[in-house]
Amino acid sequence: MSLRRTVLPSGLRIVTEAVPEVRSAAFGIWVNVGSRDEDARSAGASHFLEHLLFKGTKRRSSLEISSAIESVGGEMNAFTTKEYTCFYARVIDTDLPMAIDVISDLITSSLCRPEDVDAERNVVLEEIAMRDDDPSDLVHEVFAESFYGKNALARSILGSVETIKKIKRDAIFDYYQKRYRPDQIVVSVSGNIKHRKVIAAIESALSRDGFLDRHGAPEIRKSDPFTRSKGSVGLLARKSEQAHLFFGLPSVDRDDPRRFAVGVLSAALGGGMSSRLFQEVREKRGLAYSVYAYAQQFSGAGHLGFYAGTAPKNAKEVIRVFRGVLEEVAASGLSSEELLRAKGAVRGSLVLSQEDSGSRMSRIGKSELVYGHVASFDEILGRIDSVDSGAITSIAGELLSKSPTLAVVGPFRSATVFENLI
Repeated sequence: MSLRRTVLPSGLRIVTEAVPEVRSAAFGIWVNVGSRDEDARSAGASHFLEHLLFKGTKRRSSLEISSAIESVGGEMNAFTTKEYTCFYARVIDTDLPMAIDVISDLITSSLCRPEDVDAERNVVLEEIAMRDDDPSDLVHEVFAESFYGKNALARSILGSVETIKKIKRDAIFDYYQKRYRPDQIVVSVSGNIKHRKVIAAIESALSRDGFLDRHGAPEIRKSDPFTRSKGSVGLLARKSEQAHLFFGLPSVDRDDPRRFAVGVLSAALGGGMSSRLFQEVREKRGLAYSVYAYAQQFSGAGHLGFYAGTAPKNAKEVIRVFRGVLEEVAASGLSSEELLRAKGAVRGSLVLSQEDSGSRMSRIGKSELVYGHVASFDEILGRIDSVDSGAITSIAGELLSKSPTLAVVGPFRSATVFENLI
């Protein structure tokens, strides 16, 4: 595999990975802006803008944008997170120049017409309604609000019904002009490619409408310190067949080298059917169908969380099982068998996730944007392999003994019924 990196005079970074044995190519544009960069009045602006950029440019209508990629059997999409936005396409290698041109057109030359803003406003509101109809998804929003408090990380990526209804076209377009700048963008490409040809195609496409010359006062992510109070319960009362529970704890941020140990710990606790929580909650007690854990890291903050969906009458018991397992691991760590199994799961998942050009494009693009460099597989696998029982015992003792935040979505009148369980 061949990784290469080029930085243009504008500050735009390009990373490529040549995989000559495949016949596909994936192209992504990663913008260093997400919901965390919004103020409370503009909540949802990053995601709204992601939608709008597909509505038309100076050269293409929305139909022409989508049909260009779909007519060659390719796929195209975008997503917004708390800290970045990505636009991408995956096509046959010979169609990569076209994909570069189309996706770059969205970034350089979007019109954001008033009529498109009004039309897409309804689409985003429908997306919020769809999210609100899925309590297994909504419980994560309830947790973020409770856990992150006044920090911008507490707000939904989608925004709220109120902010989306109020946001104006000029505010969205101004956000686009200020935030979408070359020095805040990483372009990543993976597949059957030649680095030099890719650079030329990207420079040509992104130079449109003077985009590579776009300057101005840099929009620096606010230093938004995260200070968390003691554990709390967030409840959203809903008539539902299940109680959806998310039990979360403070964890390391994205720059902490212990994040690899946290990843292994998360896998051991709730990463699969052999994990400790799956065995205790589902296999031994039959209390839930879905049980899992994950670690989330941001700049300056992070959490480790555990989810289960269960019958409302069993909610308290599931929480007690969560607490019992976490307390046991905090005190004693993992067995040698659990540690080996968890490390193998993390290592295997990483390698298997990189079997296509799209996944490889995502890895190198996100790595460059977040960390400023792309670590090799050998380096990452080495960091995973270096996690030993001492590291797990140390991080488990530190994290799993902290006061948790519990989020609940279900048919409960008051959060007080859960307060003595956390």
